Amino acid sequence: MSLNAVNHRRVLHRMPELDDELPDTTAYVRKVLEPLGAEVFSPIKGSVCAYFDAGAEETVALRADMDALPVTECTGLFFASERPGRMHACGHDGHTAIELGLAEETARMIRAGEKLPRNVLFVFQPAEETTGGAGRICETGVFEKYRVTRIFGLHLWPNLPEGSVWSRPGPMMARSNEVTLKVTGRSVHVSRAAEGLDALRAGVDWMNAAYAWTEALPPDVLRTLQFGRMTAGTVRNAVAGSAEIQGTLRTYDEDAAEMIRSHLRTLAAETAERTGCGLEVSFSTGYPAVWNNETLFERVSRDLGADAPQLLAEPVLAAEDFSFYQRCIPGVFFFLGVGPAHELHSPHFCWNDEAVIPAGIAFMKKIMVLP
Repeated sequence: MSLNAVNHRRVLHRMPELDDELPDTTAYVRKVLEPLGAEVFSPIKGSVCAYFDAGAEETVALRADMDALPVTECTGLFFASERPGRMHACGHDGHTAIELGLAEETARMIRAGEKLPRNVLFVFQPAEETTGGAGRICETGVFEKYRVTRIFGLHLWPNLPEGSVWSRPGPMMARSNEVTLKVTGRSVHVSRAAEGLDALRAGVDWMNAAYAWTEALPPDVLRTLQFGRMTAGTVRNAVAGSAEIQGTLRTYDEDAAEMIRSHLRTLAAETAERTGCGLEVSFSTGYPAVWNNETLFERVSRDLGADAPQLLAEPVLAAEDFSFYQRCIPGVFFFLGVGPAHELHSPHFCWNDEAVIPAGIAFMKKIMVLP
């Protein structure tokens, strides 16, 4: 089982695909699943689901994401990406391999007549890194159709002990908003700068005020606001007539998010009044926070006993679209440690699949067969 799953990971790692354009990935996943006796189907583009009917009233869902990143791999692995500018730099090849290995084990258990407490729905989704494939799967009604009452997923996580599993009740990962400020000024030659409206300076003023205000918030308001891209003007010897600043806001609850969004709008209005420029700040919908159902988490921890996940001291500011599933049905998300490693999304991200994949399969099997 584990050897097969390690091979699955290496095959997938060689052929990374992006967003929901996953023809080779989904073809491989189907090739593995279709001989197992499950009902295999695709609820949305770039997805594969496999339903194992154990004759139970309820169903447990187990999720893996399959999409890669537009990153040029620098690991030197013998099974490195064969597609320039694309890499499984966030471990989704590992997630998919773990779930394929568990699907193979589920088929074996059913063939052997072993009793499963629930039917099992494996969900292989696209577009976690981009547009939130999880949300689109929820909209199809697949969970209602197959009577899913709980869902679980995991993510490989650097710098947690190799093969260890971690989680926490309640907030685990942040909600995300992409922030965009557009500034409209008036461009003139620098020799007549007083006649212009400097969009670049107005944008910088707003950004600095936004940083200062959010950094002064109380420490119990867990958040991060970071701007990573600015474009402005056309030439060096003219006042910038336009500017755009792009960044990301991460929080854990809607009240904090709305408070920060509201103040960023207020700062835009104040900066516009002071500078004469037009400032418009907008926010993407983003992903909700990953919020582990407290009742289900406590039940899982109790039933697993010594095998329960270790407790994360605090949530992390990364975002994950598993949160959409948790808005549909009770769910718990886990981190699977890969030991010392480069950070996720790094072109050097590398981990020991021969140790981590068996640990992931073993843990998720215990989750799958919980009463």
